[in-house]
Amino acid sequence: MTGSPRPTTAEEDYLKAVFALSEWASAPVTSSDLAAELGVANSSVTVMVRKLVQRGWLSHEKYSPILFTPEGYTVALSVVRRHRLLETFLVRQLGYTWEEVHDEADALEHAVSDLFIERLDALLGRPAADPHGDRIPRADGTLENTSAILAAVLDDGHPAVLERVSDANPATLRALSQAGLEPGSRVQVKGSALVSADGGTARGVTGDVWVRALEHESCSLETIPASDADSGDPR
Repeated sequence: MTGSPRPTTAEEDYLKAVFALSEWASAPVTSSDLAAELGVANSSVTVMVRKLVQRGWLSHEKYSPILFTPEGYTVALSVVRRHRLLETFLVRQLGYTWEEVHDEADALEHAVSDLFIERLDALLGRPAADPHGDRIPRADGTLENTSAILAAVLDDGHPAVLERVSDANPATLRALSQAGLEPGSRVQVKGSALVSADGGTARGVTGDVWVRALEHESCSLETIPASDADSGDPR
């Protein structure tokens, strides 16, 4: 970012949205994807993408995917770093729930300086991930890789460690909280549900959760019939 003005709030929102759409998906990012992600008209996306291309942060040809340039990716990582560190601070220090924290961090991330974020990172002990399990980019512009996979593609009954939860669906976050599940929890996939070692069950969440698969002998979870995990009966 050296040598170019800091992005505006709108520019940062667009760059972060492109990052969010591409971080966990293999499909290319389109203008329609961006419009849906940001809740704006396609015409607004066209204007802003053209501006970001002119600034050297995006690459885009008509009818082609929207891609980061190397500089644009660095700028996006800086925004994501601020957002995820702020989420971590709000949850750890101010008692926010993980359902509440995303919008609050959205509002704050545009107002804080790089120095503030560096001090915040140090205060928090340089965390590797935010409360949802998303990896926090480092100050040097690197982002740790993860081998996590979507829980929905894991074989039924396979043990795993919950790694990351999408913050896009508040119902999923509430279901996991009620079941006592969070990043680091050991779980089994049962249909569309996740089941913890003590029987806590979050139903209908596997499309929003990423896990790290374990060998079967690595997990001591009881074998719970899938019909019990997916039923509406309280546990």
